[in-house]
Amino acid sequence: MSTTTTEPRETLASVVMVDYGLGNLRSAQRGLERAGADVTVSDDPSTFADADGIVLPGVGAFSEGMENAGPFREALAEAADRGQPIFGICLGMQMLLTSSEEAAHAGEGEVEGLDFIPGQNVRFDEGQKVPHMGWNELHVKRDHPLVEGVDTGASETPRADGPTGGSVDGEYAYFVHSYYAVPEDDEAIVATTDYGVEFPAIVANEEGNVFGTQFHPEKSGETGLTILRNFVEFCAEQ
Repeated sequence: MSTTTTEPRETLASVVMVDYGLGNLRSAQRGLERAGADVTVSDDPSTFADADGIVLPGVGAFSEGMENAGPFREALAEAADRGQPIFGICLGMQMLLTSSEEAAHAGEGEVEGLDFIPGQNVRFDEGQKVPHMGWNELHVKRDHPLVEGVDTGASETPRADGPTGGSVDGEYAYFVHSYYAVPEDDEAIVATTDYGVEFPAIVANEEGNVFGTQFHPEKSGETGLTILRNFVEFCAEQ
């Protein structure tokens, strides 16, 4: 099984990034390293237990993602149960939910997600241009370690009026997706974004250790780096 390790300049926490064949691994790895993580990219579930945190990246279809992630399902469930931080990115976030309309839309029937955050992923309305692609604003709805404020400095993208540092609320992140999460419990929603409909941009389970971003933090400039730093610091504290 393939395993590669890269040392960051300042290591705050060890993170395993799951290599299940559907992720922009190199870009996410670089972002995590900038945030202070010692990143191991691995397709070996036995590496999860010794890590401070786990990242589930993802680009592609829900059904293919869940099929590829099958060998990791049990190890991810065990990690969630023992309180390890698990961070899903884009498709990885959608995989944290129970199901997705995408599989049915593609004629593949019902596909079971990881079900760490009960809910379904649904497609944007036909009146919306899909995929939702580009920069959009984050609206923080509740406290969670992933959105705690740190000084972000100058934003790399134009922003509407909002914080100039110290919070991701009002900051912009980069999205590419056609489906969005609808958790069963509104308390699972940490932050939202508006695209004709207000949808969850960040979700988390009740315990707070399993969470995800619909956007790509590794492509979201200083806003994304803030999110990744918060994740790495959260891992270090566990």
